[in-house]
Amino acid sequence: MVQSPYLLQTQLSELLKISARTLERWRVEGVGPTYIKAGRRVLYRREDVEIWLSGHARQSTSEVGGRRG
Repeated sequence: MVQSPYLLQTQLSELLKISARTLERWRVEGVGPTYIKAGRRVLYRREDVEIWLSGHARQSTSEVGGRRG
């Protein structure tokens, strides 16, 4: 089966092991992965999620950045 290049909010929340409400809050705050609004649906491109995750990689807790950085 061909894998869709898009994830629904529920799929991304399961993948990241966070609540859908956290994703909603991140969208409001502008700190989460880039998303697409398709009517009432929120979609995330897998590629954008991977880029966002890569940008949050850290090697030490003393590094500047964190979740809101």
